[in-house]
Parts: sequence; structure tokens; C-alpha cells
Amino acid sequence: MWQIIFLLVLLIPILAIILDSQVGRALASRLERNTLDRSDNILLERLGYLEGEVERLSEEVCRLEEESRFLHQLLEERPGGKGALPPGDDEG
Repeated sequence: MWQIIFLLVLLIPILAIILDSQVGRALASRLERNTLDRSDNILLERLGYLEGEVERLSEEVCRLEEESRFLHQLLEERPGGKGALPPGDDEG
């Protein structure tokens, strides 16, 4: 009985040293990579969708910047100076 306990006491530190070594890290990365290989199709599909969304949002931001520049230019070139309001009806 004491031999089994002694063996377990010795195996725990040895196992900890092995798992914390480069060999243990290599085994862990290999297991991770195998897990990723199975779900690569899903990840590639999601990545493609996200890239498309980034592209669409970039185009939308460019369009909004263009509109903003155009409106800013219109406001500055209006007769009556900066910030002048166009003539309108005064309703009180």
C-alpha cells in the first residue's frame, strides 16, 4: 500500500515538470491545432463574413465622409457668411 502512495507522490511532481516543459507545451499546441482543423470550415466561413462586413462598413464610412465634406463645403460657400440660415417664414 505504501508503495502505491510513494509512487503517486513521485509521479505528481514529474508530471507537473513534464507538462510545464517545452514538450508539454508542444503537445498542448498539437492538440489545439487538431481541434482547430475540425472547425476550420466554420472559422473560414465566419472570417469571410467578417471580412465582407469590414469592407462594407469601410465603404459606408467613406461615403459618409464624402457627404460630410460636401455639406461642409455647401455651408461655407453660402451667401451671407458662415452659419447664415436661408430665408424662411417666421412663425411665432
